[in-house]
Amino acid sequence: MDPVRAVLIDIDGVLTVSWQPLPGAVEALREIRAAGLPFALVTNTTSRTRASIAETLADAGFPVTAEDILTAPAVTAAYLAERFPGARCHLLNSGDITADLEGVSLVGEAGGPGDVDVVLVGGAGPEFGYEALDRAFGYLQRGARLVAMHRNLYWRTAEGLRLDSGAFLAGLEQAARTEAEVTGKPSPAFFTAALRRLGAGPGEAVMVGDDIESDVLAAQRAGLTGVLVRTGKYLPETHRSASGEPDHVVDSFADLPALLGLRGARGGAGSGSGSGSGEPGA
Repeated sequence: MDPVRAVLIDIDGVLTVSWQPLPGAVEALREIRAAGLPFALVTNTTSRTRASIAETLADAGFPVTAEDILTAPAVTAAYLAERFPGARCHLLNSGDITADLEGVSLVGEAGGPGDVDVVLVGGAGPEFGYEALDRAFGYLQRGARLVAMHRNLYWRTAEGLRLDSGAFLAGLEQAARTEAEVTGKPSPAFFTAALRRLGAGPGEAVMVGDDIESDVLAAQRAGLTGVLVRTGKYLPETHRSASGEPDHVVDSFADLPALLGLRGARGGAGSGSGSGSGEPGA
């Protein structure tokens, strides 16, 4: 691999599952930090703020602070400020992320149909019931724009795969005959924002993720080198049916330091670049 000046790292399914560290992940991130290689943890997680994520990861041993984390809500706040300044937003999300939506004007459920300019969709959870989805549908019928923090269909927990908001988003789009503006991964703007924070260009950066489409191939289309890990939501069948081939595939994040050629990294990265070692199911 060519020299790398910055690393973008997904969290859920790459470093942790249900916020528990995956084997070797803490040590690998410490190696990257010790090597002085700039990195950002980029996540579509919408259930926690940057500060909460940083605290949880630090308690687990990861060498991170809130400044190392870029969330879809934080990018969304900047997007709304630029594209829809002063817009009144109805948020459909599981978890309190208002701290990362700085400057966004949120309208509560008591707001009338004419009070909403943007329906803002975050991550799914129990809040995504019929009443909530129908309310959002009503706002869209009356002209509100649809902005989504991501299109993830599912994520992995300790109990298995769980349905995410991408499945509901598709229904809202079809019912309201509109198309969501997506701010998180796989939006090119998300990768651009992360690289800007690190002071690196696309050709100098690596993106590590467990979602072949939203993490890896989206990053590759934005000019980054993609690294797919066989953890988290990785499934051999989604790998086989993907729209492209990752630049590299490794068994887990623990193998990344070796792939990057960092001193003291463990061997046996098991990477592939369009070769047989990159095939799913290994």
